[in-house]
Amino acid sequence: MFNAMHTAATGMFAQERQIDTISNNLANVNTTAFKRTSMEFQDLIYQRLQEAGATLYRGVETPVQLEVGHGTAVVASNRLFSQGDLVETRNPLDVVIEGDGFLQVRMPDGDLAYTRDGSLKLSADGTLVTSSGFRVAPDIVVPEDAASIAISADGVVQAFLNDEELPVDLGELVLARFINPNGLAAVGRNLFRRTAASGEPLLATPGTQGVGTLRQGFVEASNVEVVSEMVNMIMAQRAYEISSKAIQTSDEMLQLANNLR
Repeated sequence: MFNAMHTAATGMFAQERQIDTISNNLANVNTTAFKRTSMEFQDLIYQRLQEAGATLYRGVETPVQLEVGHGTAVVASNRLFSQGDLVETRNPLDVVIEGDGFLQVRMPDGDLAYTRDGSLKLSADGTLVTSSGFRVAPDIVVPEDAASIAISADGVVQAFLNDEELPVDLGELVLARFINPNGLAAVGRNLFRRTAASGEPLLATPGTQGVGTLRQGFVEASNVEVVSEMVNMIMAQRAYEISSKAIQTSDEMLQLANNLR
């Protein structure tokens, strides 16, 4: 009976994590390039009461085993990197990645972070930065007298100066991809950091070596599907209620056993 209480409690803990994850997904439904997360569950250890094939009576062997499970646990959070919808902004500094890949971002400590958020801005000195002010790597500086900026599908950034007919090359945006993007560590601000599980970044020109191309004037919307998240929330709520009911039922059965004369 005490096992039933513990087993049901593990189910409640697991559904709490599920609700936490769903809440975060829904909170970021309007976050640019946000990638939804799903939880993965596994069953826990089993108490083996009888082995399959055990001899019980006059050489008769049992065809099946007798075992009791001890609940569930959350073992992983799986981030889904499916492409979000393309949203046209007509902002020349906005750029979306169509396909695989991440933009590189230089953090204040000198390390590189990675993002799919292409809502780029200009700093006071004309450097291309993210919305949080982190510099895009490699550095691209736009001249003060630039009339307009063009970003090609293969990452070439050009500026049209006021007194010039031909554009001036400012640099190239390079994309990074990972063998295991789920191994990346989310650090907030739409940024990810490399880990041992993600592997080393593979750098490539957009449109080559398996990375996507760029499109100027667009950003990537969140890939969260509100209807799916609401359905998952209802399922998690019902599972939580049922687990709590199992604990209540176990407690009532223990009371009956304790009141036996």
